[in-house]
Amino acid sequence: MNRRRAYEDDGDFYGERTRKRRRVSENQEMEERLETLILRVGENSSSSLESNLEGLVSVLESDLGNFRSKILRILSECPIKMPEKCTIYSTMVGLMNAKNYNFGGEFVDHMVKTFKESLKQCRWDAARYALRFLSDLVNCHVISTNSLLQLLDNMVDAANEDSVPQVRRDWYVFAVLSTLPWVGRELYEKKESALENLLVRIEVFLNKRTKKHHNSLRVWSVDAPHPQEEYLDCLWAQIRKLRQDNWAEKHIPRPYLAFDSVLCEALQHNLPLIHPPPHQDSFEYPMPWVVYRMFDYTDCPAGPILPGAHSIERFLIEEHLHSIIESHHWERKDCAANLLNLSYKDKIPLEYCIVEVIFAELFKMPTPRYLDICYGSILIELCKLQPSKMPQVLAQATEILFMRIDSMNTSCFDRFANWFSYHLSNFQFRWSWDDWDSCLLLEPEHPRPKFIEEVLLKCLRLSYHDRFKEMMPETYSKLLPKPPMPTYKYTMDGAASLPGTATAHKLVVAIRQKCTPEDVLNELKDLPNPRETSENDMVESTFNPLKIDVFVQTLLNLGSKSFSHTFAAISKFHLVFKSLAETEEAQICILHNVFELWVNHQQMMVVIIDKLLKTQIVECSAVATWVFSKEMVGEFTKMYLWEILHLTIKKMNQHVTKLSKELSDAKERLDRNAESSSSESEEETAAAGADAAATPQRRRKKPIGDNSDKPTEEQVERMEEKLEAAYVDQKRLFLIIFQRFIMILSEHLVKCDTDGRDYDTDWYRWTVGRLQQVFMMHHEQVKKYSSTLESLLFTSDIDPHILDVFHQFTALRS
Repeated sequence: MNRRRAYEDDGDFYGERTRKRRRVSENQEMEERLETLILRVGENSSSSLESNLEGLVSVLESDLGNFRSKILRILSECPIKMPEKCTIYSTMVGLMNAKNYNFGGEFVDHMVKTFKESLKQCRWDAARYALRFLSDLVNCHVISTNSLLQLLDNMVDAANEDSVPQVRRDWYVFAVLSTLPWVGRELYEKKESALENLLVRIEVFLNKRTKKHHNSLRVWSVDAPHPQEEYLDCLWAQIRKLRQDNWAEKHIPRPYLAFDSVLCEALQHNLPLIHPPPHQDSFEYPMPWVVYRMFDYTDCPAGPILPGAHSIERFLIEEHLHSIIESHHWERKDCAANLLNLSYKDKIPLEYCIVEVIFAELFKMPTPRYLDICYGSILIELCKLQPSKMPQVLAQATEILFMRIDSMNTSCFDRFANWFSYHLSNFQFRWSWDDWDSCLLLEPEHPRPKFIEEVLLKCLRLSYHDRFKEMMPETYSKLLPKPPMPTYKYTMDGAASLPGTATAHKLVVAIRQKCTPEDVLNELKDLPNPRETSENDMVESTFNPLKIDVFVQTLLNLGSKSFSHTFAAISKFHLVFKSLAETEEAQICILHNVFELWVNHQQMMVVIIDKLLKTQIVECSAVATWVFSKEMVGEFTKMYLWEILHLTIKKMNQHVTKLSKELSDAKERLDRNAESSSSESEEETAAAGADAAATPQRRRKKPIGDNSDKPTEEQVERMEEKLEAAYVDQKRLFLIIFQRFIMILSEHLVKCDTDGRDYDTDWYRWTVGRLQQVFMMHHEQVKKYSSTLESLLFTSDIDPHILDVFHQFTALRS
């Protein structure tokens, strides 16, 4: 036996494997280097962009043999992930096409495939950026103008389809219009009549489309001083202005102009015939929006002039800023730095553009893209990076918003109050309050004093009461929140005459002595039931409101030191809560007592009710009924009450989503197990003959699989039943909420009509705004029940003012 030979062979094997690993590692390093070069082209460099592009194209051309697929993939992804560098990458592809026609054809095919897949997968922004890039390749003589015009015509054809949602048709027109600033000049010079025909078709479409959704998406209900334009109307006006200027714009960098002599000699490719995929019910399209305007050129100081509302530069600047926020919203410092480093920053009043765009994001209807605090933190970073300008612009914006708050959308009012309180907390709560003291002469329900009151209540969550007493001018004393202390009636004057006082005092002693839930129930059992005075009440319900009153107020008062103390008390005596809250009526009684104890501490109320929902002590429907009860009439226009309602709806939505995901996962596992079982049985049948002939020693035992997580069909059926019950509860919750809204609004309108008074009061505007807010904040869930709501509640016989809110909501997805 030659041991040495075996050893030497092993050495050859390991040496070969090491060489392979080194080769793979070198290839990987080269790929990463190429990716870095492509991604960073156009960034800060000592040499010019043109020389960088020439050098990079030479490198890529030499590496095409080894890394062709990698280069194709990166070059097709970059203009979609970094749309602001679209023209840089189109120039690069144009130069490579001029040198290698075959590569240009491959790239066009790859980009067309990316575009088609984006449309099929409903990745609408990616599809729009891919279309823009394909259009810009016309400027670089990679794609022919005829084939691009054919594609744009096909997209307008999709916009004119019948029996499809308007949001689908709108998107296809928006995609075409938003592409024209890049390629309009080229089409105008070479195919003017075809371009005009395309624009005529778009104009006909825009004139026919309905805009029922417009009012529900507006930040302000009036158009002075700035019109609240629907997005397609605004972009169409900007494109018409661009057409008047012979398609000449001043914002898009066009590096391919420096290589025109090279690019014009290149052979062009024709796009294949592309038909947009047909509509499917599962497709989700972008919702319409209203273009937000806060400033015009008169608001900006001497210096660069703010482009007009209908100039294409305004659209391009805003889209670029929105894109930066989308790319960097996870890191506020990077986001602020990139916003301030916008190209062409010296030609525009950049700070005004940034502030307007951030508030446009914050006030976006129906919901902003990101959390309110995201925009607040970016604005704070901007103030830190540019302390000489940004704080002044932000103060000016705040002043404009406050002066126009009378006509502000209720959802935007809430976001404005949340942002402003957070912003003040980062700047020692300093503000020129004396400038706003004229609002103190207005009615308490007027939006201006209401705004200051809500801001101070929000600030109180971020500070302490005495600070505000010292900080605020004395004239604002009536708007200052009361000290956030519990109002425990069993220790107040006159408590001795209350029926549960003695038991409450005993309960305090027992809880402090670490009693059990059973001990508490024993203490409460002898309390008389005040409802026994009415026989009818006894029949309807057996709950004892006095027991609930004594227990809830005493326990929560003992836990009033902090949120943690309160949570610990609720957890320890969860059994008592559950035994007392057996009916919805009893749950409403618990909520009433929470309100009575913490009437001066809104945040504590919100947190406790959230905890009661999480621990399933109270049901979502009970909270909704309580919010609209008569005892809450005085709180009806306060923000915290709607915060409670929205967190209740979100809890229900999360519960339905969780059950739905669990069911779909279980069904997938069941199907997977069924497939594996059938394949195993086939293998066993095929091997039966061989196994029969084999000796017992040669037969292999069937491995025992782990079926511990395999759901049975009965389990799946039970999950389906649970999900169905959750859908019923969700539908019932929305029916309760909308029915109560209709009742109180109808009552107000009838009463005003009878008394001959104007119905359009502050209370009416707040209440309609809250109705609209429920539709908007939870539009994805509410739309599932649109037909039920229309047949049961929003019928033709209710007041048109109320019905109009529902029709505006349904138009969002029509």
